[in-house]
Amino acid sequence: MTRRLAVAAESFPIAGKFTIARGSRTEAVVVTATIHEDGAIGRGECVPYARYGETVEGVVAAIEAMASQVEAGLSREGLQEAMPAGAARNALDCALWDLDAKRSGIRAHVTAGVARLPPATTAYTISLDSPDAMAQATARAADRPILKIKLGAPGGDVARIRAVRGAAPASTLIADANEGWTEANLAEHFAACAEAGFSLVEQPLPAKDDGALSRIARPVPICADESVHDRPSLDRLVGLYDAVNIKLDKTGGLTEALALAEAAEARGLALMIGCMVGTSLAMAPALVLAPRARFVDLDGPLLLARDREPGLAYEGSVVYPPEPPLWG
Repeated sequence: MTRRLAVAAESFPIAGKFTIARGSRTEAVVVTATIHEDGAIGRGECVPYARYGETVEGVVAAIEAMASQVEAGLSREGLQEAMPAGAARNALDCALWDLDAKRSGIRAHVTAGVARLPPATTAYTISLDSPDAMAQATARAADRPILKIKLGAPGGDVARIRAVRGAAPASTLIADANEGWTEANLAEHFAACAEAGFSLVEQPLPAKDDGALSRIARPVPICADESVHDRPSLDRLVGLYDAVNIKLDKTGGLTEALALAEAAEARGLALMIGCMVGTSLAMAPALVLAPRARFVDLDGPLLLARDREPGLAYEGSVVYPPEPPLWG
């Protein structure tokens, strides 16, 4: 067996601008790990996220530092012990899943225990803006069955909530505050979401200050995002949240994501499968978890001006499983 690891940072332009409570971006910078082994190639993509103290340079360096172990035959199981959860481990873990599938001829989802991987319906994100601008963007996407509405700017969120519901009366709506609300305005925002018929509210409070969720009525189910990363972060969420958003860049790959999903379900928490803004290569492994999720939010490629080739096939909001040349 001869293995070689290559690491690359790549930039993909976003179609327009992607804005959440923490700021705006016009490009998605991703890091790709590629493992060559005896003619087979496995790839994994991650998105370094500043909110979690990650940089592109730091993630590239962390992956490169694993080269000797990977090239010596490091397994997925060994990787879990060798690296902490996060974007760098995600790229390597997904590359190893892909490599195993390419070498064995057994699809990754089958190895993960999913006999058949059906198409999934993804949420589509509406960026944070003024109520009028968000209503216009929502109206253009009102034919999509599930819309994820970015909120969390100081003032105006109640107006935003009402405006987007008026623009998409038939869509299932998810509110994502990205830690932007406070205990003082929580009840007002929850009431507005309930009145507008939102189906889920994602991460309303900062992860370090979300204890107030145990002291307030929750008229809409609440989903943890920034508050949940991997299994060790899970127990404290019981009683605070109704669901968890599993993202492979947080869990450090598909291996831990599968274990986290099982542990969350055992605690009565519903699943959302989410993503950072990346290409189809980052979405493909997450689709393995889609059949067990209440909500799927894998719209990253839909937000890009261009995706990598080959990419996933999207028909509107329906995303089809990856073909082997892409991943798995």
